[in-house]
Amino acid sequence: MAEKFHRATFTRNFLKTITRIKNPDEMLAEAKAEGLEKTLGVFDLIILGVGAIIGSGIFAVVGIAAAGSADGSSLGAGPALVVSMIIAAFACIFSALCYSEFATMIPVAGGAYTYTFATLGEFAAWMVGWVLMLEYAIGFIAVACAWSNHFVQFLSGFEHVLPAWLAHPAVWLVNDSFSAAKIAAADASVHIPTLFGIPICINLPAIIVVLLTTMILVKGTKDSTKMAGVMVFIKLAVIALFVVAGAFFVKPDNWVPFAPNGAAGIFAGAFLIFFAYIGFDALATAAEECKNPQKDLPIGIIGSLIITTIVYVSVALVLTGLQDTSSAVPLAFLKAPMAYCMSMLKMNWAAGLISIGSLAGLTSVLLVLEMAATRILYAMSRDHFISQRFQKLHPKFHTPALLTWTVGILAVVGILTLNLDVAAELCNYGTFTSFIIVCVAVLILRKTDPERPRPFKVPFSPVTPTLGIICCGGLMIYKSMQPSGSALLFPVWLGFGAIIYLLYGFVKNRLNENKIHLEKVELKKQEMMK
Repeated sequence: MAEKFHRATFTRNFLKTITRIKNPDEMLAEAKAEGLEKTLGVFDLIILGVGAIIGSGIFAVVGIAAAGSADGSSLGAGPALVVSMIIAAFACIFSALCYSEFATMIPVAGGAYTYTFATLGEFAAWMVGWVLMLEYAIGFIAVACAWSNHFVQFLSGFEHVLPAWLAHPAVWLVNDSFSAAKIAAADASVHIPTLFGIPICINLPAIIVVLLTTMILVKGTKDSTKMAGVMVFIKLAVIALFVVAGAFFVKPDNWVPFAPNGAAGIFAGAFLIFFAYIGFDALATAAEECKNPQKDLPIGIIGSLIITTIVYVSVALVLTGLQDTSSAVPLAFLKAPMAYCMSMLKMNWAAGLISIGSLAGLTSVLLVLEMAATRILYAMSRDHFISQRFQKLHPKFHTPALLTWTVGILAVVGILTLNLDVAAELCNYGTFTSFIIVCVAVLILRKTDPERPRPFKVPFSPVTPTLGIICCGGLMIYKSMQPSGSALLFPVWLGFGAIIYLLYGFVKNRLNENKIHLEKVELKKQEMMK
């Protein structure tokens, strides 16, 4: 019988309560009783993985990783960018193997949040869920704004065809207030309307793409995967075009010196490129919707990492062979390196196609990030951390429609209010934290539940999870040593999460335990009366 709590407040068993784990068998039973529809196969998972990973990283960040940032705050790896990519891939593969073991052992929605609940307990699970919201929800907002920037650049290429207001829309219609203020400070001709002294800025393209993405996800994961598949095909075709066409113009002299900034430049590049790999962990959040998770999830997670690594290395070799990255580079190269190189080769048609590919790439990332955020919140609703109303599925599409629309609307609010430069940096810490926690959780469950069936086992454990902790922890420490406000804001975010848990999540779970206790007492009374 459940332990009786007379009051939904702190008890003498407080520490024991917040570290109480949730049995994986209970999680599997709940998923079977009221779970999401199983529609995803191995090909769908690879499409979602590649769709999530290949996005703004390869179309924009790769230029900064190779040549360094314009303000000198980040060193460039130069042609050694290939080495940076391999280091980043290794840092990911250790965590990916740990995700694969958990996803096949506990194939339910929630990803790292669920795995933490099974190993470290209630409070740690809430905190990981809170961190994952930082990674996925704010990442979703940041990618939507990046999509808006690429879309505006794409429209500007048709300035001789489209009307001026569409080819070059007003700054306040395509930027958040923080970005618009920077543009206005640099250009006195830019006008931003105000209301009671408050600047009015509406990033309209970002808001529209968020609402469209939400509508697609409400219709079903399978339909979303089909959409992502089209986007993945387009962006892979465009990247293949760049590699094949650019290979004929590569100058080997541009590969010398190979590492102009030495090891410091290589590790700085690895740190930046690491975030071009983020996304494979989102597959774990969709485990409950897999037809055969024990077999398909490891293939989907590891397969998507291998495919994207091959793509990234191919792009890096051609890109650094076309442009000398050991010295100063044009600003256009840092913003859109592949399109810039094609333009320099007088292949404007190819540059235009690359712009289309970047939009397709960002669209597929949006689909996966919003889906991941929704599935984590769905799991948290099941565990009474948020309202159970969010567990209600759409009668026709069998998707958490209310929850999906809630995430979409909150994203619109974030687009209108957040300083995305700071928010995007915070996402980095969320990613590192979730990767480290999953590696730790594998080690714990190997000790506490060694007999549990593991369709996929992390090879060379405990060495592999330990290497994952060291790699991710090292990159996290490296980032925290750089001058950035996000290193201070991340603990603040964690503090807010802890306060919300104590004031709401803890109380909500104790009330639920009271309810279970009373139901069992009432059932026992009825049996005795019979």
